[in-house]
Amino acid sequence: MIELQDVLFCVAAYLIGSIPTSVWIGRRFYSTDVREHGSGNAGATNTLRVLGKGVGVVVLLIDIFKGWLAVALAVLSTYPAGSGARIHLEVACAFAAIIGHIFPIYVGFKGGKGVATTMGIIIGISPIIALLCVLVFALVLIVSHYVSLASILAISSFPFWIATVFKNDYSGFVYSWLIAFSLLLPMLVIIMHRKNIVRLFNKQESELNVFKKKGQ
Repeated sequence: MIELQDVLFCVAAYLIGSIPTSVWIGRRFYSTDVREHGSGNAGATNTLRVLGKGVGVVVLLIDIFKGWLAVALAVLSTYPAGSGARIHLEVACAFAAIIGHIFPIYVGFKGGKGVATTMGIIIGISPIIALLCVLVFALVLIVSHYVSLASILAISSFPFWIATVFKNDYSGFVYSWLIAFSLLLPMLVIIMHRKNIVRLFNKQESELNVFKKKGQ
């Protein structure tokens, strides 16, 4: 049975996820809507390209924090830590936050692709799994220089890490719930990166060499 607190927490998670970090910072401090430049995406990567590395890092960190905070809301519930009800609420809040980031109510439902917020969610669910996903992301980015490819493969590794790390911690419906959620996240990321995937196949995707010095 769905409790009223579950609904309220999910609404709060959506509103947190909807905070359009890059749009508000760009408009407030640079008189620029990042969605009107570059890739048109309201995410950290496009912010980095449009407004610079410093702003891009700030947006990245805040968007990650949004995802973590959405999951952390479940701590305020009446459900015991580690219980099935708590896990279900954490997953529901996580999904609400992702939807909020992609379709933010504050700026016309046109947001980002949800990668940074997804990473924050994974941190909230399991810091160990988050670290493993970051390692996949870093390795792919260093080798390919494609942020989109690194993001897709990092998030796509999430179900594998969930199945590996949590296989002895949870069972039954709770474990199935986590597995289903871990499969849903990569699907959302792939859908949001469909244009990037086409550009990757056509070798038209923009590269990002994080180790390249300015002017080189």
